[in-house]
Amino acid sequence: MTSKHLRLFLAIAVFLAISALAQTGSAATPSSETAAPTSPAAATPTTTAGASTGTKVGTININEAIFGSNEGRRDMEALGKKFEPKQTELKGQNDELESLKKQLTDQGPKLNEDALANLKQQIDGKQKSFDRAVQDAQEDFGNQQQEIASRILKKMAPMIVKYSQENGFGLIVDTSKPWPQSNVLWWGEAVDITKPVVDAYNVQSGVAAPAATGTAKPAAPRPAGTAPKATPKSTEPPK
Repeated sequence: MTSKHLRLFLAIAVFLAISALAQTGSAATPSSETAAPTSPAAATPTTTAGASTGTKVGTININEAIFGSNEGRRDMEALGKKFEPKQTELKGQNDELESLKKQLTDQGPKLNEDALANLKQQIDGKQKSFDRAVQDAQEDFGNQQQEIASRILKKMAPMIVKYSQENGFGLIVDTSKPWPQSNVLWWGEAVDITKPVVDAYNVQSGVAAPAATGTAKPAAPRPAGTAPKATPKSTEPPK
């Protein structure tokens, strides 16, 4: 793993965790039985199924709604700060590993057989230890992010149902996953209820918007060799 990947490991963790969360995003609809893996009772609004007489079809990006709310932003900022020491620790390990690799490149041909074997053994051991530490950190980060998402979704799901019923929607689909990972090929902005739901949730939660830091957040990187997975939000039909 390179230094660049290390510096962005939190963003990678966020990307992976959000991808996993997208699998539970449809919990906001009345028919869902998997609202949140870490909290089976997380606000599956089955009691309101069939209560709406609306006929419109709407969309919501559950991930954006959760992590775009004031509470979600606040808690994710706190989680990021919590992991800063771990990120610093891993950076130190990575720097040490890169130094050994550079030493192997620069001095390898000059070392005797035993010294060369010892250096390679050090690199191999530290690489395995580092990879495990990064994986553990990513899993820990992802699990704690899931807990945040489950807690917020439990409170937000009834609001999604209420808003949908009051505005004539008979069906709401989650657009957290891009096509073809989901069955939603295209939707227009006019039917997306993400923003009004977030606005209503912010009022109900009473959580103030986090102070602007003035720095742009890095985009979550994608694993090497994969296509971008940004959720399309086009107002034009696909060609």
